[in-house]
Amino acid sequence: MLPERKKLPHNIPAWIPGGAIYFITICAEPRGTNILAKPDIGKWLLDTMTFRESRGEWYLHLAVIMPDHIHFLMSFPPDTSIVQSIGQWKRYVAREKSITWQRDFFEHRLRDDENLEEKAYYIRMNPVDKGLTAKQEDWPYVLSKASGR
Repeated sequence: MLPERKKLPHNIPAWIPGGAIYFITICAEPRGTNILAKPDIGKWLLDTMTFRESRGEWYLHLAVIMPDHIHFLMSFPPDTSIVQSIGQWKRYVAREKSITWQRDFFEHRLRDDENLEEKAYYIRMNPVDKGLTAKQEDWPYVLSKASGR
């Protein structure tokens, strides 16, 4: 019997300044299957992320779509609930593309620039480390403010 996964709160404490950057991972089900890193799905997902950013729901610093999960570095407006923002996007994607997501998501607030660079490097190298591409710049499912896309 597998242990029950603990549900963690994602509320932003009042003392956190607006514009904090979060490292977020969202996983699809089943794990180990290429559900997301397909030309028709991957580009569409990046477009939905950009659209929501244009509406002011979040600010994407970096997003990398992997076969069964997505890594983000993102910020949220001070009056935005991370849970509601991510949850609404997951529900929309599930409804439009029949993607099943794992319950909840992983989120960690970054605390300094060194940590930001470390997390960005980890995210960009994820496709290389998983043997999906030889060079990070060749992975097509990336939205990066540094690269323009």
